[in-house]
Amino acid sequence: MRPSLVCGLAVLALAACSQNAEAPASDEAATDTPPAPAPAPRPEMTPEQRAVVLAGLPAPYNAGDLENGRRTFARCRSCHTLAEGGQNMTGPNLWGVFGRRAGSVEGFRYSDALHAADFTWDAEHLDGWLTAPRDFLPGNRMAFAGVPDETERRDLIAYLKVETGYAPE
Repeated sequence: MRPSLVCGLAVLALAACSQNAEAPASDEAATDTPPAPAPAPRPEMTPEQRAVVLAGLPAPYNAGDLENGRRTFARCRSCHTLAEGGQNMTGPNLWGVFGRRAGSVEGFRYSDALHAADFTWDAEHLDGWLTAPRDFLPGNRMAFAGVPDETERRDLIAYLKVETGYAPE
């Protein structure tokens, strides 16, 4: 091949690589419509709003100490996020955990044990999990010994209910 032909083909190949990978499915012209904007983050609740949510929780969580729950959650923060739309880390994002099927966060790679678990997260299941995760569901990968103190677990579950969008049924 002639050098000018080789250069021309290389230029065409490079130009094709820089094009949008998804061509329109039909002969219609592609539109330059920007993607929908991400939803605005929820405004942070005030202490008064948190107190109202706490008071509306079922017993015994309505008597929880949110500050103690926040401090207890510090042990979890290196692996879990709480915010709506928050990223998965070593552990899945916990927004909406109550009422969610175990092992079902999209894009998170669960252990076989959690992926096969046949329950929905509620306060009772979370209490058992937080007591001793490896005993609660043998074969899971969570490297956390648990929260043995009953009051700390109550406060942590109350905190999670307030901070992860819990809505009573």
